[in-house]
Amino acid sequence: MLKQLEGIVLKTQDYGETHKLITVFTKQFGKLTAISRGANKPKSKLSAVSQAFIQGDFLIYVSKGLSTIQQGQIIQSFRHIREDIEKTAYAAYMIELTDKTLESKNPIPNIYQQLLHTMEWINEEQTYMIPLMMYELKLYQLGGFAPVIDHCVNCHKTNYPFTFSILEGGLLCERCKELDHRAISLSNAIAKLLPILQGVGLEKVGNISVKKDNIKLLRKILDHYYDQYGGYTLKSRKFLSQLNLLK
Repeated sequence: MLKQLEGIVLKTQDYGETHKLITVFTKQFGKLTAISRGANKPKSKLSAVSQAFIQGDFLIYVSKGLSTIQQGQIIQSFRHIREDIEKTAYAAYMIELTDKTLESKNPIPNIYQQLLHTMEWINEEQTYMIPLMMYELKLYQLGGFAPVIDHCVNCHKTNYPFTFSILEGGLLCERCKELDHRAISLSNAIAKLLPILQGVGLEKVGNISVKKDNIKLLRKILDHYYDQYGGYTLKSRKFLSQLNLLK
């Protein structure tokens, strides 16, 4: 069946000498893989729209097997991301995590919109770590490995203060923090921020003001948490680690 689909290209790979296989996260149909015939030819009309990070309007023949791109038109190319190596690295990580987390042909309009909003934010703004972490936490939920961040993971109480335990998979209250002597101390402000980051859509957020030290702490927590529970091997995370070592 022929479908007009809005989507974001997650991944591309060469297919033969002249074709490409592209994985597109579509708003209406979920993630699907399609062949873009002739996309590697210099004068191909599909060449520009068959690149990673592109948001496009696609005419796709969707089949049970390999689908086929019939036509495509760029909606957004996210040029500023492509021109900045750090933005490119974080966008690549976000896109790869999305690809690994999504099941094929399972439409999730909310996740599509959050990915789009986050890409737009990274493209336009210089400070984007909080929007990125907001999206990550939503993917953790979708993947079934999200941390417990609205109550104590052990006794379920909601009394502050909390620590964050990688070992226990979430917050520990004052009484239960002895379960993990390596648990990370959290200010009440950060503990209250975590469920907001997970539950609120980026479109509902205006200016984001979080102290740099707190952003670093949150980044550390999510990185260690993913190492423990993420399960997916991501090439983009290795590149980010190398990039951060150079800074």
